[in-house]
Amino acid sequence: MKKVCLIIGAGAGIGGNCAKVFAKNGYYAFMARRTDQEGLDKLVTEIKSENGEAEGKLFNIVEDNAVEDLVEYVQKNVGQIEVAIYNLGSQIGNRSLDNTSDKIFELGWRMATFGLFRLAKSLFPTMAKQNKGTLIVTSSTAAVRGNKGQHSHAASMAGRRMLCQTLNDEFSSQGIHIVHALIDGAVDAPDTLGKMLGKENFDKLRESKGLDKDGLILPSKVAECYYYLSQQHRSTWTNEIDLRSFSDQPWWNTPSEQYNF
Repeated sequence: MKKVCLIIGAGAGIGGNCAKVFAKNGYYAFMARRTDQEGLDKLVTEIKSENGEAEGKLFNIVEDNAVEDLVEYVQKNVGQIEVAIYNLGSQIGNRSLDNTSDKIFELGWRMATFGLFRLAKSLFPTMAKQNKGTLIVTSSTAAVRGNKGQHSHAASMAGRRMLCQTLNDEFSSQGIHIVHALIDGAVDAPDTLGKMLGKENFDKLRESKGLDKDGLILPSKVAECYYYLSQQHRSTWTNEIDLRSFSDQPWWNTPSEQYNF
């Protein structure tokens, strides 16, 4: 059976680049995402063209048994999941409290926190039996700083961070390495930041901060960092890390007005 890297939230940014990096290093990259079959197929084709192994599947994280069925399918039909990357965001837009319905608030929690809980509950028994495994969880500045209009996102991401801490406390001694990776900055990703800002504003941001200026976080470099984290010796595990461009200040102690693009 193959060693598998499962990526939940495998878009064109961090998730897709993780699939490419892990596939280049001998993993079978199994990618899951909510939408865009065409984009998923493109990633699979790119990986296979470089002699890597990959597969993709669309799934809806909020459906009953979606996560559980995904883990079962991969472990039965592909191989042992040695690394899981939970890269699913929970950004539902900038909304005032009055404009945040109960359903919208809960959606952020279901994607950011409950989905992660379900993944751990499905995956960790097998990892614990093997006494090895890695779970890397992509997070955001909202996990440590709540700004106006981000009620659902901040609450759900803070919950994600605390869940990683409780999982570490229970499962680290059983050989499972859990990493909370806080992405503290704007990521040069067309299907996340690009969609939020719109093409014109995204292009302007890339022109002013990105490209050869390295002022935007490059997904390919995040993926390389994730691979390194997955290979760490257990005597020096990293359990939480924050990543940002060299030219940025930490967002949690910097006025948010500086980052209104």
